[in-house]
Amino acid sequence: MTEKEKMLSGAPYDASCPELRNIFHKAKEFIAKYNATATHDEKLRCEMLKGFLGAAGESPYIEPPFYCDYGQNIHFGDMVYLNCNCVFLDCAKITIGSRVLFAPNVHIYTAHHPLNGKKRVISNANGERKIVDLASPVTIGNDVWIGGNVTILPGITIGDNVVIGAGSVVTKNIPSNTVAAGNPCKVIKHL
Repeated sequence: MTEKEKMLSGAPYDASCPELRNIFHKAKEFIAKYNATATHDEKLRCEMLKGFLGAAGESPYIEPPFYCDYGQNIHFGDMVYLNCNCVFLDCAKITIGSRVLFAPNVHIYTAHHPLNGKKRVISNANGERKIVDLASPVTIGNDVWIGGNVTILPGITIGDNVVIGAGSVVTKNIPSNTVAAGNPCKVIKHL
């Protein structure tokens, strides 16, 4: 199994392997170009996103600057809108439904590490010490609004028709048809 296959399956992996570093560097080159596009060139931005992301439905829109690790593990439905300064660490798949709105500074993390500190570093066959990386997918349903400065942690699922209040840290799954907020984020209202 390659390190990329391990990463996408949720197994421990080495993010410094040549295959993943190559994809990472290509993503950073794309992001630099995308973030430098003119604000009035929405058609170009849309075409660029459709060629970069793992999947992008109708009218994807990301307001620069935007940052991610790989890009190819991000999947958008139709009419997904990201405001500026969003960061997606897409070591595992990030699936976003249709008609989803992100305010500025939303961070989605799929990357994480073993909780036991002694298991965070291992030695490979050559005796080199390596950091152990893990990744867990994040899924966001349809018709969701994520407020500003929200952080979504690895392995989270947010249902359909959800509002996540500004400043929230989403540490547990959020069911459909709810408003949730806080640190840690909790359901505060059913819709």
